[in-house]
Amino acid sequence: MANESVAIVQKLWNYCNVLRDDGVSYGDYVEQLTYLLFLKMADEQTKPPFNRPSGIPQGLDWQSLLKKDGDALEVHYRHILEILGKEKGMLGVIFRKSQNRIQDPAKLRRLIELINDETWVGLDIDVKGEIYEGLLQKNAEDIKSGAGQYFTPRPLIKAIVAVMRPQPGMTICDPACGTGGFLLAAHDYISRNYQLDKDQKTFLKLHTFAGKDIVDNVVRLCVMNLYLHGISGDESPIEVGDSLVSDPGDRFDMVLTNPPFGKKSSITIVNGEGKADRESLIYERQDFWATTSNKQLNFLQHVKTLLKINGKVAIVAPDNVLFEGGAGETVRRKLLHECDVHTLLRLPTGLFYAQGVKANVLFFDRKPASEKPWTEKLWIYDLRTNMNFTLKTRPMRYEDLQDFIKCYNLGNRFDRKEDERFRAFTYDELMQRDKVSLDIFWLKDKSLEDSENLPAPDTLARDIAENLESALEQFASIYEDLEEE
Repeated sequence: MANESVAIVQKLWNYCNVLRDDGVSYGDYVEQLTYLLFLKMADEQTKPPFNRPSGIPQGLDWQSLLKKDGDALEVHYRHILEILGKEKGMLGVIFRKSQNRIQDPAKLRRLIELINDETWVGLDIDVKGEIYEGLLQKNAEDIKSGAGQYFTPRPLIKAIVAVMRPQPGMTICDPACGTGGFLLAAHDYISRNYQLDKDQKTFLKLHTFAGKDIVDNVVRLCVMNLYLHGISGDESPIEVGDSLVSDPGDRFDMVLTNPPFGKKSSITIVNGEGKADRESLIYERQDFWATTSNKQLNFLQHVKTLLKINGKVAIVAPDNVLFEGGAGETVRRKLLHECDVHTLLRLPTGLFYAQGVKANVLFFDRKPASEKPWTEKLWIYDLRTNMNFTLKTRPMRYEDLQDFIKCYNLGNRFDRKEDERFRAFTYDELMQRDKVSLDIFWLKDKSLEDSENLPAPDTLARDIAENLESALEQFASIYEDLEEE
């Protein structure tokens, strides 16, 4: 991150620590920053050299905030949030259901002054983006905020986008977009790797990206993140809603996504005794191969639907998607037959803020209907065995994914070579496996052989927890299979 953006992130973040004494959480702070930054940037764009009309109604703009002090400031700020939340388009998405969390007018005034000290529109787009991404990263690192579940490690996103190679003119969707990491990485890749003409730049800004997330606050952060990176129009490219409810009808050239972890979809109901209870949510959709309450299997089916013919997908999926029986087996059989499922990246543990997650990235292309199966070979890259990462002491870097990128063979993925970590399995071999399981390993785990040099106790404890989590999922899967029979 550039020195300029590091300094601004530090300044803004230090002030967050002041506000925490008043009970303002990291998440609340980033949210308030979002509202105020948007108002400040809209104000800057009305001045030379931009001279653009303000999209903010008069009397609700940045200048109106600067003129107020004390209790009048806090009352006026609440009024601004309430009115702007009813607007249409991007304004409405950013300010929807917004509330002031900074009750002390003096501290609110100080935050407004901190933001007013910087000229935001004049900052390079990369710098603005880095500042906001830096704040989102800090928010994700705060375990109590729970925001980590919406944050995919940026080096992993960058590597996935590097092998997917998005191009100008493509439409790209993330149906579980979180704070927008995949969409921004695709935007960055296209901007840096192609000389875009005027029409291509307009298409990239206004028509390339679409996304959805079920959480209001997360969509707000995502839209602001895109806006600061130069992706914006009158209408928001991101919607609030449950992607799995129905087929949206739109089809895309590329889908990049990391759906939320957590096995079942559920809703809160009031039971016969008048108490709140959780009930499994099952999506009945004509375009799905199997009906299940397993959220990840549903996302896998959903992303297939979202693709145009010959469209490409990269989806982060937990291990249970690879081995679960019943609906899981049905989905894998159909996927291998109807799509070209060509690559599986087995991820190491310790990458995600959600504890106990064993995950993978599945790459496949949608194909026209055919009696013959489209998958010929599934290439599996094992980045998990004998690899140890942690969020704090040894986070994954982009360099750690270079060998996978090389093996993927961007120039021609039909001319790949096997090596120690990269193996191919034919369609027939996969079909002969129990439940068509794609949960395949071949490397020996050195930690099991070398009792002299065992990993550190915290690493061992984490591995045990993750293996227990995985075992519980397998038991749950077997139980569901028995219930279905």
